[in-house]
Amino acid sequence: MLDITDLKTGVIIELDNAPYEVVRYQHSKMGRSGAIMRTTLHNLITGANIERTFRSEKFNEADIARGKAQYLYQSGDEFTFMDSKTFDQFNIKGSVIGQNTNFLVEGQEVDLIYFNGAPISIQLPMKMKFKVTQSDPAIKGDTVTNPTKNATIETGLIIKVPMFVKEGDTILVDTRYNSYLERVN
Repeated sequence: MLDITDLKTGVIIELDNAPYEVVRYQHSKMGRSGAIMRTTLHNLITGANIERTFRSEKFNEADIARGKAQYLYQSGDEFTFMDSKTFDQFNIKGSVIGQNTNFLVEGQEVDLIYFNGAPISIQLPMKMKFKVTQSDPAIKGDTVTNPTKNATIETGLIIKVPMFVKEGDTILVDTRYNSYLERVN
């Protein structure tokens, strides 16, 4: 059991039969009244953020487990994965995976998050390498304002890149912000 003083960023609690991760918290003590904890919680199943204020409550830690899986293929809005240990195949809806669907390449290994034994989400590395499959032409002479252009990576995602990036290059992408980091060899 967790007390309100145990609610820190990154702690995962079970609230209303769903796992919530503490994104932000603020502890307040007002005069003679008891302490309160204002929090922003992220639902790991739906992806929604909620604001909650707690007084002196107790919480159960969510039954969260982590594992590895390999991404196999997409069929409609469902993405099929294979557990790396048991070789069981299962589907996760695209709405649950969220923007991580932009970075899935067939055969890629991902970290899985399980709640009560069922897979609920995936977690990708913060930086990933992708090949540029299409790139807009560079505009000659426009170097004063640090210009960017559109480029399509192998998953189909279009991101802004510097003018020197061309088709066939491999680039490092920040998966949190869908942004270009650097060109790699």
